[in-house]
Amino acid sequence: MALDALPRGEEKRLAVRAMFDRIAPRYDLLNRLLTGSLDQRWRRRALDLAAVGEGDVVLDLACGTGDLGALARRRGARVLGVDFAGVMLREARRRGIEADWLQADAEQLPLPDHSVDIVVCGFALRNFVSLPAIFAEMARVLVPQGRIALLEVDRPTSSQLRRLHSLYFDRVVPWVGGLLSDRDAYRYLPRSTSYLPATDELIAALARAGFTGVRRRPLLLGTAQILLGMRR
Repeated sequence: MALDALPRGEEKRLAVRAMFDRIAPRYDLLNRLLTGSLDQRWRRRALDLAAVGEGDVVLDLACGTGDLGALARRRGARVLGVDFAGVMLREARRRGIEADWLQADAEQLPLPDHSVDIVVCGFALRNFVSLPAIFAEMARVLVPQGRIALLEVDRPTSSQLRRLHSLYFDRVVPWVGGLLSDRDAYRYLPRSTSYLPATDELIAALARAGFTGVRRRPLLLGTAQILLGMRR
């Protein structure tokens, strides 16, 4: 399915799941290639800022092939990985990461209230249908004073940097993705940033869901970001 019209609602849910199932086999390869492996450095930074450590129960939301979960496990955390794309989870299981992998919708997590210490999420906020519902579920499953670290792409505010970034993100990324994986998917991924609310709106939505101390950490001149907060 070509995602030219940027689907909404249930159409988006089905289209995004099918897309990630298609690109799962080469997803890690493309991430490393297109970011020069910066994606892994950013994941480690998110875990640092969330203070992930020995004994923490970490929920890796929209876990994909398990990159964040694998890094959290190396720090001694117990990892729960949730994704709705079955082929992505199959790739995660193939890696042999010691974690519990669950196929589920992030808006209806199959987890008890107050059952995890930290929620992490890597490059998935723009793929969810309802961010308020996602944030509410994060708050529900977190223990009081539990932490979040939400890693996502962004676009620079500087007009000059924005033009350079757009040349790469909107033109080179789809071209390379089309050569090595799925043309429609890698055309969609840069355009999907339009789903993301502005920073102040994201922070306000997290506050309404029950998070305090919400802040944003920009990465690489504003081309990516980490949203941080604590469950009240």
